[in-house]
Amino acid sequence: MIRLGLILMILTGVILAKPVVTTSILPTAFFVERIGGNDIEINSIVRANADPHSFEPKVSDMKKLELSNIFFAVGIEYEDVWLDKFSKAYPNLKIIKTQGENIKYNKISHHNHDHHHDHSQDEFDTHIWLDPIMVKDQAKIIAQALSQKYPQNAKIYSQNLDKFLQDIDKLDAYIKDSLKDIKNRKFMVFHPSWGYFAKRYHLTQIAIESGGKEPKPAALAGLIKKANQEDIKVIFVSPGFSQKSAQLIAEQTGAKLIEIDHLSKDWLNNMYKIAQIFKNSL
Repeated sequence: MIRLGLILMILTGVILAKPVVTTSILPTAFFVERIGGNDIEINSIVRANADPHSFEPKVSDMKKLELSNIFFAVGIEYEDVWLDKFSKAYPNLKIIKTQGENIKYNKISHHNHDHHHDHSQDEFDTHIWLDPIMVKDQAKIIAQALSQKYPQNAKIYSQNLDKFLQDIDKLDAYIKDSLKDIKNRKFMVFHPSWGYFAKRYHLTQIAIESGGKEPKPAALAGLIKKANQEDIKVIFVSPGFSQKSAQLIAEQTGAKLIEIDHLSKDWLNNMYKIAQIFKNSL
């Protein structure tokens, strides 16, 4: 009887176990959570305050993938190397590109024409999750993937998607209203993650970092000159990224140094917060 009871407990646990999916970054985990609700266990490979561009998964991350049915990618650099490895290691893992199959990323503009600045290769902006309208497309792709994998819950995913899209529309309207009266619409940022956000809301991002590297002395001097010419009021930095050159530019120009998180798990509230920071800083 005891053995039978243990078997029944194990079988019940297997039946009631939540399906597991993994996301590349924390914001995508938020999107999946909003659509999948409490019926899905969600892991994220890149944790808080980590740099996803140079990230390398650990053994513990690979174990998460072993249990996962779906991996939701977003197009960041480490995926270029690792997605094929994930597929070979776990043939049953379905990889979903939330950026869509045919997206063409924007090139990153550094607004620094000093010839000492190294532009040996084009850099592309993969930070699509910072544009609320592009997130709507990501959300639809996520909902479709979940519905195909777990069709018994397709109606719930559809309902959750509709609610999430409504929340995104409210956010978009809020950001537009918050930023509409800003006079100087240019800002400086160490890591160029806000290009799609800037384009959506008619702002101009001036990046300090180039190719994942701190600027060389000549380029740094050019950035200080640029900041003074453009009357830059604020320089944004990100958790987990260097602040050295941004601090130096701020000291030389009188600009404020403000930390904002482009990888926050609490994506919706963070975007509202970001809108207020932009409104009050520019």
